[in-house]
Amino acid sequence: MPSRFTACIMSGASRKPALFLFICYVAALGVGVHIIVFPEDGIHGFNFTRTSIYPYLDFMPSPQLVKWNPCLEPHRFNDTEVLQRLSCMATKGDMFLVANLGTKQPCHSNDPGCPNDGRYQFNTNVIFSNNGTLVDRYRKHNLYFEAAFDTPLEVDRITFDTPFAGRFGIFTCFDILFFDPAVRLLRDPEVKHVVYPSAWMNQLPLLAAIEIQKAFAIAFGVNVLAANIHHPSLGMTGSGIHTPLKSFWYHDMESPEGHLIIAQVAKNPVGLAGTENATGKTDPSHSRFLKIVSGEPYCEKDAQEVHCEAAKWNMDAPPTFHSEMMYDNFTLVPVWGKEGYLQVCSNSLCCHLLYDRPTLSQELYALGVFDGFHTVHGTYYIQVCALVKCGGLDIHTCGQEITEATGMFEFHLWGNFSTSYIFPLFLTSGMTPESPDQLGWENDHYFLRKRGLSSGLVTAALYGRLYEKN
Repeated sequence: MPSRFTACIMSGASRKPALFLFICYVAALGVGVHIIVFPEDGIHGFNFTRTSIYPYLDFMPSPQLVKWNPCLEPHRFNDTEVLQRLSCMATKGDMFLVANLGTKQPCHSNDPGCPNDGRYQFNTNVIFSNNGTLVDRYRKHNLYFEAAFDTPLEVDRITFDTPFAGRFGIFTCFDILFFDPAVRLLRDPEVKHVVYPSAWMNQLPLLAAIEIQKAFAIAFGVNVLAANIHHPSLGMTGSGIHTPLKSFWYHDMESPEGHLIIAQVAKNPVGLAGTENATGKTDPSHSRFLKIVSGEPYCEKDAQEVHCEAAKWNMDAPPTFHSEMMYDNFTLVPVWGKEGYLQVCSNSLCCHLLYDRPTLSQELYALGVFDGFHTVHGTYYIQVCALVKCGGLDIHTCGQEITEATGMFEFHLWGNFSTSYIFPLFLTSGMTPESPDQLGWENDHYFLRKRGLSSGLVTAALYGRLYEKN
């Protein structure tokens, strides 16, 4: 059996979405694709009310109760035109197909959750096998200001098996920030891949689309097939096929055209976990990190004598300041000079940075910490350690959205996190996702290590989620 499979992601254009979706499907036919994934809202578009979206909704029978091939049985259920078309596309292409659409489900007045108009409306992902059979459906649980849709009464936790790559999990857009269903699905050790339609609005420096997609792949050691809608005027762009070690991605804020991403990926992804102790502890920067995190004094020998320094907070360090980042009030400290060790704390979280800069650039960077509830556009508890490039040379520009940088770093970033769910967010200049050299726990601290950036650093962050505090 081949050790790899071919995946195809559509970073969908917003213009005439259904037509564009079809054109890109045709483009994928000739390349031996096993599975194709289309973005959230790629068929019906945006800005609907509950009433105005109704004509675009398909009836959705339960795949757990009904085995159905819409292409072969088009008249079995009424109002299923989109499902029929998708089923036939999967059949013609001989590929698994995942797409997002709006669906409806009638309900009765004796159902206490039934809306006043007598129907549920769901933001739904559908999965078709390569013979057009409806394999399953996932109804989005964590809605993001979507008045046209209802939240399912129970969480759909959907996985599906394929003959070419084993088991996949599926969820949608905003779901990626919550335990259910995204994290719970991955408690199944057989789930090696995630399909992820989204209509994600980029928010720098911490939550750009390709940034969180890549971080999820690294954090859980899975392949993430992320299809994001492409609508640059709304800040929506960024799709990718992400393995824990490599990304095939597309991000373009200038062109209105979408893009097709095709890549071969491993059936059994290899994560970073195996590299935690692979890099030798004889490296001077890593030796110093280990001494600091253990609380021992760090000593260096030169020709004349041995110099030791206590691994504790330097009282001569730059002063802390506060600045808004991602609508949260971060505590930060400026990163000055060619090398150094910094610490900054908030509540129970202390973040540390050990860094060396091969060359100094005329840019301001800062180390920031946040430990608390994020309360804008959703409410959830986070712990964050972040090394970010500021928008200018004034400290109050730290936390602003920037995409270009020239500053080069070799560094260790770590913190005493209270959660094991930590996502490594890592971007370099030009919206380029970067992979850490090393991740792991050391003396109750979680750390990220990197040498040899591909370009100037925009963001390096450890983004912890405390789901139990939501």
